[in-house]
Amino acid sequence: MRSTTFSTDFDEQMAIDNKFLVIENLFKAFSKPDGSQAVVLDGIDLTVGPEEYISIIGHSGCGKSTLLRAIAGLERPTSGLITLEGKEIRRPGADRMMVFQNYALLPWLTVRENIRLAVDEVLQNVNRAEKISLVNEHLEMVNLTAAADKYPDELSGGMKQRVGIARALVTRPKMLLMDEPFGALDALTKRKLQQQVLEIWESHRQAVMMITHDVDEAIYMSDRIILMTNGPAAKIGEILEVPFDHPRDRHAMQESSTYYELRNHALGFLEKFQ
Repeated sequence: MRSTTFSTDFDEQMAIDNKFLVIENLFKAFSKPDGSQAVVLDGIDLTVGPEEYISIIGHSGCGKSTLLRAIAGLERPTSGLITLEGKEIRRPGADRMMVFQNYALLPWLTVRENIRLAVDEVLQNVNRAEKISLVNEHLEMVNLTAAADKYPDELSGGMKQRVGIARALVTRPKMLLMDEPFGALDALTKRKLQQQVLEIWESHRQAVMMITHDVDEAIYMSDRIILMTNGPAAKIGEILEVPFDHPRDRHAMQESSTYYELRNHALGFLEKFQ
């Protein structure tokens, strides 16, 4: 464990040294039928490092998914700027891959074919043997080799989500975006998949931004937790640093008083906006 305290202020020099994803004064509004605007995000500023695991927590309607979609290039900011490695994000790109809560698998394709689809779309200059090797590697990574030729309707929810994660990772994106990836799973499957995703990330570091409603999940998996105020016109209320080293041991963390201090602080923040 790095420290027995946690900070609500990310170290300024660390932010300067880790300008991978930079969000500057992001403002997002949608037009209403009467011509007025519904402000969703109001002045979001955030810098994310190239190997950071970030979680975003806030009540429904606070713009978490809108923010993630803007980073993915699926939503255009009304104003402000989002850059990745100094380049403005204007559209979706293979350098940012998303994992959705509802799995988003094609039901007429097998597990292997769903993953291969991403490879064929993004890695068009890679030869057939390399593509097969990549798919097999990622099937093994998420423990789905034995289910490679099954169809989505033959899979459990946890297995479907593992396919989605493998499909997102197989193209080697610079950033992984996850919108409540464990939200539809039962408690036991959720814990197992949290651990598996974290182990994959710890061995294949990249930037990750994950939306969650689960404070314990955010503490277990993240380097920093972004706490959002309520919408409309949501802002970043606090940024909490999680002071535990990787690799993570869930049981050891939960025996620490620091874990409960951080947990209670995050829950206290969220309770203010109920």
